[in-house]
Amino acid sequence: MTETSPPHRVVVVGASMVAHRFVESLLARADTATTVTVIGEEPHRPYDRVALTSFLSGATPDDLTLDRSVFDDHRVDLLAGDPVIRIDRGAATVLTASRATVPYDTLVLATGSSAARPAVEGADLPGCFVYRTIDDLSSLREYVAERERQLGRPLTGKVIGGGLLGLEAVGALQELGVDGAVVHSGTHLMSAQLDRAGGDVLGRLIERRDITVRTSTRTTRIDADRTGRVAGLEFHDGSREPTDVVVFTVGVRPNDALAREAQLACESDGGVRIDDTCRTSDERILAIGEVAAFDGRCVGLVAPGYAMAEVAADRLFGGSATFPGYDDSAKLKLSGVDVASFGDALATAPDALDVVYTDPVGGVYKKLVLSDDASTLLGGIFVGDAASYGALRPLVGRPLGADPAAYLLPSGGMEAPAGELPDEAIVCSCSSVTAGRIRSAVHEDGCADAGEVKACTKAGATCGSCFAMVKKITAQELTALGKSVSSALCEHFDLSRRQLYDAIVVSRETTFSGILERFGRGRGCDVCKPTIASILHGLVGEHVLDGESAALQDTNDHVMANMQKDGSYSVVPRMPGGEVTPDGLVVIGEVARDFGLYTKLTGGQRIDMFGARLEQLPDIWRRLVEAGFESGQAYGKSLRTVKSCVGSTWCRYGVLDAVGMAVRLELRYRGLRSPHKLKLGVSGCARECAEARSKDAGVIATENGWNLYVGGNGGFTPRHAQLLAEGLDDDALIRTIDRYFMYYIRTADRLQRTAPWLADLDGGLDGLREVIIDDSLGIAGDLDDAMARHVDAYEDEWAATLKDPDKLTRFHSFVNAPTTPDPSLAYVAERGQVRPASDEERQSGSVMIAGTTLEVRQ
Repeated sequence: MTETSPPHRVVVVGASMVAHRFVESLLARADTATTVTVIGEEPHRPYDRVALTSFLSGATPDDLTLDRSVFDDHRVDLLAGDPVIRIDRGAATVLTASRATVPYDTLVLATGSSAARPAVEGADLPGCFVYRTIDDLSSLREYVAERERQLGRPLTGKVIGGGLLGLEAVGALQELGVDGAVVHSGTHLMSAQLDRAGGDVLGRLIERRDITVRTSTRTTRIDADRTGRVAGLEFHDGSREPTDVVVFTVGVRPNDALAREAQLACESDGGVRIDDTCRTSDERILAIGEVAAFDGRCVGLVAPGYAMAEVAADRLFGGSATFPGYDDSAKLKLSGVDVASFGDALATAPDALDVVYTDPVGGVYKKLVLSDDASTLLGGIFVGDAASYGALRPLVGRPLGADPAAYLLPSGGMEAPAGELPDEAIVCSCSSVTAGRIRSAVHEDGCADAGEVKACTKAGATCGSCFAMVKKITAQELTALGKSVSSALCEHFDLSRRQLYDAIVVSRETTFSGILERFGRGRGCDVCKPTIASILHGLVGEHVLDGESAALQDTNDHVMANMQKDGSYSVVPRMPGGEVTPDGLVVIGEVARDFGLYTKLTGGQRIDMFGARLEQLPDIWRRLVEAGFESGQAYGKSLRTVKSCVGSTWCRYGVLDAVGMAVRLELRYRGLRSPHKLKLGVSGCARECAEARSKDAGVIATENGWNLYVGGNGGFTPRHAQLLAEGLDDDALIRTIDRYFMYYIRTADRLQRTAPWLADLDGGLDGLREVIIDDSLGIAGDLDDAMARHVDAYEDEWAATLKDPDKLTRFHSFVNAPTTPDPSLAYVAERGQVRPASDEERQSGSVMIAGTTLEVRQ
């Protein structure tokens, strides 16, 4: 096969992020005759390893899974959990552990690398872990929980290795309630990316977060207790420290054993040797990602791997792309500290010049590396404030175009020089997208905003650090074309959601028709209708099914329940703070039993009942309301839950009453409609059992009062919440959350969660603090009044509906037969409950038709 002859059978060894990108790129070029077989060692689909730490903050493997549509393509076959054990180059086949033989026309090695353990005595003891896969983190979490129970006290832990991964790992230990410390053999943290001064600033910032940092220290032995588990470390100077758990982050080794056995050319230090087309010494075999060695070295960053994936896919279909070499740039938030490094950060070029700004008190270090004539940017380092990274990184190797000091000023950096970037400048290093490609997306592909450019080019789709630059270039190109940069809500309103909110407040319009007539055009759509319904609900306070509002709601709001995949609905009663009485549990059990509903505990500490038919919803809710329950509003863009631990009431580590505060918060914000769903968490101590820092508002008890974190969320792009205020008493805490929520509701875009809203907010976290705590805009009183009106006007939507015969007419399966079940519903029994029947089960005839409590119909 030649480079211009498209392959028919492509086999990819390794189901990594890079493999996912390769397959995605290949499918975009391939015809229907091409098939791709991906063979992975782990029993998972490719997942976001960069966001792996969020697994310990509550993210599930599903949350981390990369775009499923790629591997759902009919041309792709994924063999997960069945590693390749041999390559037969002569027969052009691979053999898997299950003894399956898979032929290939082209083989792509994307086997990545493995976490290394130091060659010291005791490194394999129970309690020693590496930090590489979901299974590694799952094992670590289970061990910590078990060991804490055995010892009856919080654990101490040591992370061996103070690089990027080491700081991620020690932050993860804190998430698990472990008192963590970093032990690093280098003179300073992240010594491969930062100079000594930057590393020292980073070390101090990490120590401020109650993490001990020990540098210039080499571990020589790991000791066990009498049970054989880890108990302590011994260092090169003879000193010892106790520890209950050890995590190794001392580097990775390329997984090149298959290649070596197949006698492919490999580097002596590890890695499969490739040329700039990603081909190995065998023309039919390519290597990409961390296993590939280009110019004699391998790099453990995802961005170069993505670049290799694009080159490999292009070459297989006759393209001429070449791998330009490694871009070691990285921008991360490590244990809450912004850190970035790019280009020649350590100033290795001859006669390179440094321009440095440092603020030891504020914990900020910035350095630009310039050519000997101070005109060309070679690299840089940012610690504590990396706001200028996105603007400066594309300028590496180019004239800076301004006084270097201007980029380092503490005001947050100067304006991004997007308009000055040449077409060939790389804006998104993760996807190798140039400024020219972004411009062509606007001019030639017709993209009308940054979101469309992102979808078209993948720029900003991976780590997101360049997206501000993508937006800026896109806006400039649209302006150059004479096009306005649209922030319109939809085709019926030229105003953004924020502008529309202000217009409704000022005009005092209270109906959709009035708002449409005054500020919009046409008849409205499924974007503007629910958006305005949400705004009006907050301003006017009418029931979601009252008058004109009923026709504006989303499907779920329209029936006040979540529609499921089979057309049935789920029912979720509110359990403030996760608290429920035994009598309440009995009622829920009886309702679920009598209506044949599948029951499951949710992640928000309440009980979800699935499989309810439309006409059953009022009868179910009547019994729940009579028992004192109210709607949990799991269907709305509103407050969902306030998760809590048991706090000081029961837990011996609890500092404050977490449950009491959670109940108070949930009852205060219940029914609060917002641009997106809202979740809160309250933890009674720093061990954080309620995972509060993954919520839109996270509250953690300390000896000095409540600490409030804002802007966290799980989902596709997990974010840790940021510390907004410390040591608050109860009233100050509630007042601050009131203003935070109301300011978000007033100013966020449609379907914008608090994390991206906070990122886009002028001044970011500091800007938010100025508005809602310092009252810099003079609107704090207005925000307080708005929340007071919400609290006073609250009513349970289901209780009100049950009293209104007109509203109840909406819950009929069929107009002419209101009590007739929908015959399209079908169920089968599983683990003592029911679930929707699959298509195959429906065709077999042995399913429950039209409801979970009807007799089986053959």
